[in-house]
Amino acid sequence: MMSNRDTANVLWFDELHREDVNLVGGKSSSLGEMTSSMKVPVPYGFATTARAYRYFMQETGVNDQVNALLEGIKDYEDSDELHTTCEKIRNLIVSAKMPDDLAQNIKQAYADLAKKMDQKDPFVAIRSSATAEDLPNASFAGQQESYLNIKGAADVVNRVQECYSSLFTDRATYYRHKQHFPHEKVALSAAVQMMVFSKASGIMFSVNVANGDDSKIVIDTIRGLGEYIVLGKVTPNHFVIDKDSMKIVERSVVKQTIQLAREATGGTKEIAVPEAEQDQQVLTDDQVIELAGYVKAIEKHYGCYMDMEFALDTNTNRLWIVQARPETVWSQRNKDKQGHSTAGDDSVVQEADAKIAVRGLSASPGVASGVVHVIDNPEDIDQFKKGEVLVTLMTSPDWVPAMKKAAAIVTNNGGMTCHAAIVSREMQIPCIVGTKSKGTAATDTFKTGDVVTVDATNGIVYEGKVASLLKKNEPAQAAGGQVVAAETFAPTATRVMMNLGDPDLAEKYSTLPADGIGLMREEFLWTTFIHEHPLYLIEQGHPEKVVNMLADGISKVARAMAPRPMVLRLSDFKSSEYRNLKGGEKYEPHEPADLLGWRGASRYYDPKYVEAFKLELAAVKKVRNEFGLKNLNVMIPFVRTVDEARKVTDIMAHEGLVRNADFKVYMMAEIPSNIILADKFNEFVDGYSIGSNDLAMLILGCDRNNDTVARLFDERNLAVKRAIKHLIKTAHKDGKTVSICGQAPSEYPEFTNFLIQCGIDYVSVNPDMVKQTKRNVAHFEQRILLDKATGRGLQDPTDYDWE
Repeated sequence: MMSNRDTANVLWFDELHREDVNLVGGKSSSLGEMTSSMKVPVPYGFATTARAYRYFMQETGVNDQVNALLEGIKDYEDSDELHTTCEKIRNLIVSAKMPDDLAQNIKQAYADLAKKMDQKDPFVAIRSSATAEDLPNASFAGQQESYLNIKGAADVVNRVQECYSSLFTDRATYYRHKQHFPHEKVALSAAVQMMVFSKASGIMFSVNVANGDDSKIVIDTIRGLGEYIVLGKVTPNHFVIDKDSMKIVERSVVKQTIQLAREATGGTKEIAVPEAEQDQQVLTDDQVIELAGYVKAIEKHYGCYMDMEFALDTNTNRLWIVQARPETVWSQRNKDKQGHSTAGDDSVVQEADAKIAVRGLSASPGVASGVVHVIDNPEDIDQFKKGEVLVTLMTSPDWVPAMKKAAAIVTNNGGMTCHAAIVSREMQIPCIVGTKSKGTAATDTFKTGDVVTVDATNGIVYEGKVASLLKKNEPAQAAGGQVVAAETFAPTATRVMMNLGDPDLAEKYSTLPADGIGLMREEFLWTTFIHEHPLYLIEQGHPEKVVNMLADGISKVARAMAPRPMVLRLSDFKSSEYRNLKGGEKYEPHEPADLLGWRGASRYYDPKYVEAFKLELAAVKKVRNEFGLKNLNVMIPFVRTVDEARKVTDIMAHEGLVRNADFKVYMMAEIPSNIILADKFNEFVDGYSIGSNDLAMLILGCDRNNDTVARLFDERNLAVKRAIKHLIKTAHKDGKTVSICGQAPSEYPEFTNFLIQCGIDYVSVNPDMVKQTKRNVAHFEQRILLDKATGRGLQDPTDYDWE
C-alpha cells in the first residue's frame, strides 16, 4: 500500500531525504537532505514528484505520442533526424494542457511558499531533477534545464512543464539510448526554491579534482549568476583550502569584466562589472573559509566526495548552498565494443588459394575481413554499418563517425599522410590507401556486398574471407594460462608523447607508456559529436552546445591521461570541411586551394569568425577551471605571421587564457615563416610542435595528397632537416620547447635519431607506435652516450646547419 508521499504531486524540502531519489531525483532529494537533516543554509522550497510527471504524461496522452516518435527514429547517429524528433516531442509536452489538479497543486505550493517567506509572488529558481524507475541512483546530472528569476504561479506551472520537456533534449535522449535505458523509466522532478539574488556565485568541490587530493577543498567564484561559470564566459576566482588547517593555500584572481544579472521584471541580462571591481577578489577570505566549512560538513554527512554550488545574496550578504551532489567527474562509462567480420562461412578460402583483388599502400597495419560498402558520395556515409569494409575515393574529417565503425578502410587515392591514413593509424583500424597508384581503383573493383579480406600490413585486399590469414593474425594467447610478464620501458630524456583525436579511445590508450598527449585534434569532436557549424549554432541561439560538447570530449582525454600533460590543437578545418558541417554553406567561402586558404590562426581574429573562436576558448576554460583538469594546454595551428601570433594570443588573454607556469600555449611549426622567424615567434608562445607533413609539403612545394608528385614528398629531405635543426636551436635560445607530431618519426626510425641528435624535447606519435618509439628513443639516447664516451661512434658527414 502506497504512503501519502508516494501519491503526492508536491513535497516540501523538509519532507525529503537523500534516499528519496526515486521520488524526486538526485537534485531535489539532496536539497531536501540538507534542509531536513543538516545545518547549512539552503533556500527553501518544494519539489514536484516523479509521480506528478508520470501522471502528466499519462493524463495528457503525450506518453503514447512520445513513444511512437521515439520508435520512429531510424538512426540515433543521424543528428538531423534526432534533433527533428526531439523538437517534436518537446513541443508536444510544452503545448499539452496540464491536468487541472496537478496545476492547482503546484500553484497552491507556490502560494504557501509565499506565505512561509512572507513575500507576495516571490522570485524562484526552478531546477530540473531527473530520476529513473528501478535505478534510484540514475539522476542524469547536467542534461536537463534550470530556470532562474521566475515569478507568479502561472509562470511557475509553465516552467515546470518546460522542465518536463527538457528530458527530451537531443543530448539526453541520445545518452539514454546509448546507455540502453528505456525512456519510459525516466521521470522528472522540478525543484522550486527561493531565488537568491546573487551578487556572486560559484562551484565547490570537497576534493581537488585536478589531482584527486582529498585533503583540499576547491572553490571557484564569479560575480553575478553562476551560469557564466558553466558556459565558461568568465574565468572564476580560484581558491584551494586545506581541510585540516582551514587556511587558503592557493588563490588565483583573474580580471572579470562581465556578469550575468537578474532583471527586476524577471529574466536575466549581461552587464559590465564596474571597472573598480574588475580586478578585486569576488569573495572575502572569511566568506571563502565559511564556504569551506559548509563543504566539510556536507562531505562528512554524505560520506563521499561532493560537488556543490553556492550563491551570495545581494540584499543580505548571506551565503546560500543551492545544490549538492556526489562528485562524478572521475567516473568512467562503459564503452561499446567494436565488432569485426560480418562475412559468412560460405565465402571462406585458404590463403594459398586466395585471389588478390587490389594492392595499395599500407597506411595502418592489421588484417580484417568483412562485407564491402562502397561510398562515392559523402552524403551516403550515414548508411555505413558497423563491421563493414569502407571502400571509397578518399576520406575527410566529416567521415570519422563512419570510419570508427569500419572493420577496415580501402581508398583509391592518398598517401601515408592523408586523412584516412592518419585517422586509421590512430584508431588502429587496418587501412590501405592509394590503390589507384598501384594500378587498380578499389571503387572500380568492388561493389557493395562483396566479401573481402584486407591485409593492410602488406597492402593487399583479397577476395573472400581468408581464414588462414585471419587466424595467423589473431592475438597470441599465453600458453597454459601463464601470466605474461608486464612490459618494461627504459626511461628516456626525450619524452615520447601520443597523438589522439577520438576521446572515446583515451581510456583505452591511457595505459600506454606515453608521457602525455602531444597532439589532440579538435576536428574529431566537431565531426563526431557536434556536426553543426559554430556560427550557425550562435545564430540559432545555442552557443552553449559548442562549449559543452567540446569540453566533454576534451575532458575525457585530459582525465584519462592526468596528471600527464596534454596539448589540444585548436580547430584547423579548411573552408570545404567547415562547409560540410550543418549550416556551414552560409559562412564558408569557396576557395580554389583551401589547404592554403582561410584556416588556422587566420580565422581566429577575423571579425567574421572570432565569436566562434571564443567558444573554443570557453570550452578550454571550462575543462581547466570547472573540471579542474589543469594538465590541458593548447596549440595554435597554421600561423603565417608574427602579427597573427600576437593577435591570437591577445584574444586568448582577453578571454582569460593567459600563459603561465601551469598553462602553456604552443604553436604548430608547419610553414617556412615559422622557422625563419622563430626568434620573433618566441615572444608569443611557450614552444613549437613540428607538423612535418605540412612543413615538408611547403618547403618542397609538393602537395602531399597528390598521387602524381607523392614520390617527391619526403620529410627526410635535407631542406626539411635543416629547417628543423634551425628551429630547435632558435627555440632553445629563449627557453622554448620543440616537439614533432608529424608522421616521420613513426615511418623512419633513423629520423628519430636525427631529431634526438638535434636536441628535440618531445616526439609525439600515433598510439600504435608509442611502444616502438619509446624503445627507439631509449636505444638512440644510449648510442649517443656510448659514442660520446668512446669517441668511436659512426659519424654523420651531413651539414645540417644553414648559417
